[in-house]
Amino acid sequence: MKTNNNIQEKIDNTFKAFDAIEEVTISPFFKDKTMQRLFSQQEEEKVAWSWFSPKLQLATLICIVALNVLAFSKFQETKYEENVNLFAETYGLSTSTETLLLN
Repeated sequence: MKTNNNIQEKIDNTFKAFDAIEEVTISPFFKDKTMQRLFSQQEEEKVAWSWFSPKLQLATLICIVALNVLAFSKFQETKYEENVNLFAETYGLSTSTETLLLN
């Protein structure tokens, strides 16, 4: 029966703790101040990227596409074999196709 008394004491202590809780008083303008802070932060975030407008985004996209097309066309114009031969000759890796009279 001792355990029942301990449980009853714990229940009574819990109810006493509830009685000790008091109502919290806040400023009547708390909600207004909080809402103002939240909306001012959102406005600051919008200002940070406002210079990158849709018109500027479109112009940037067109420039990037044009540069890619130009680079791809230049890449197609170059001849792979000529570049490899030039590289090999520069570093002495190629064999000469000329016939020598002394050999």
